[in-house]
Amino acid sequence: MHGAGGAWWRVAGRELLGLVLPIACAGCGADDVPWCDGCAQGLARPAWRVEGRAARLDRMDGRPPVAVWAVADFAGPVRRAVSAWKDHGRADMTAALGASARRATRALVDEAGESLLGPGPVLVVPAPSTPAARRRRGWDPAGELAAAVADELTRRGCPARRAPVLRRTAGADQAGLSARARSRNLSGHVHVRRWPSALPGRAVLVDDVLTTGATFAACVRALEASGIAVVAGVVVASTPSPGSGAGSPGPTF
Repeated sequence: MHGAGGAWWRVAGRELLGLVLPIACAGCGADDVPWCDGCAQGLARPAWRVEGRAARLDRMDGRPPVAVWAVADFAGPVRRAVSAWKDHGRADMTAALGASARRATRALVDEAGESLLGPGPVLVVPAPSTPAARRRRGWDPAGELAAAVADELTRRGCPARRAPVLRRTAGADQAGLSARARSRNLSGHVHVRRWPSALPGRAVLVDDVLTTGATFAACVRALEASGIAVVAGVVVASTPSPGSGAGSPGPTF
């Protein structure tokens, strides 16, 4: 009886809260649930490598691009949920997106664990936002994901710590720009903050989404110019290559 009564009050309380503060799925807008089971399937896929989708990650010197792991296509409900999380106050999506970043991190460790080992912790570096975006949001989405990645690396035996050592100076937001325009927009605007000499020389780069790869490439160049080797990248989602179609993971290498 007590259990049934408790359940009744929980349901009533949730319904009352929904009247005061309406809740809708961040992916599809369904009422009374922050993230519905159907939309959650978009973040439930096995992690796979997505650097082949981003032409701007090509180093043009014969070296392979940095391996980047993701768990979703940046399309449909996942795209809407990430946008709502970053720019429309849907902090209730942080746990789901952080769990996705953790799953991508586990796949990274399974493949590249040896390259993560060495003296001192691995730096987990969030991709920087523009100053205007930081002011508008009042928080750092990539930094939240980087904290989850650092914790998961440490749990998996690769000591790591979040290190927001990149900064981005003035420049337009990347949203809506073409691949070439994204590269031009970032040119000269991503820098490494002054770094203590004790920091290690290995980093995992983290962002919410990999699109053309322009942001990742600019971050990699800045870090490598400071003697920091970027051993891998982690994102929640990536934009499918033209003609590849969403919903089919690329090669796992």
